[in-house]
Amino acid sequence: MPELSRFFGLLIKIQYRDHDPPHIHVWYGGKDRATVDIYDAVMLQGDLPRSQYALVAAWIYLHQQELEDAWNGSRSGKKPRKISPLRG
Repeated sequence: MPELSRFFGLLIKIQYRDHDPPHIHVWYGGKDRATVDIYDAVMLQGDLPRSQYALVAAWIYLHQQELEDAWNGSRSGKKPRKISPLRG
C-alpha cells in the first residue's frame, strides 16, 4: 500500500485497485486505523481520536484534487505521487 503522506504521527496510504468509494487508509499508532472518503472526509471504517481525525479532514480538503488523481492513477496500477504533509 503506497504512502501518500506522513504528518503529526499519521501515515496516509492508498490501496492499488481498491473498492469504491474513493478513500484513503489512515495509520496511527502503527496500525491501519481508519478509511476516510477523499471527497467529503467521512470516516467509512475504523476510528481515530477526534484531534487526529480533524487533521486528516483538513489535509483532505487542502489536497482534494491530488487525492482524486492518486485514486484514479492507483486504480489503473500507477504508483501515486507523494502529497505534501499538513504543517503546523
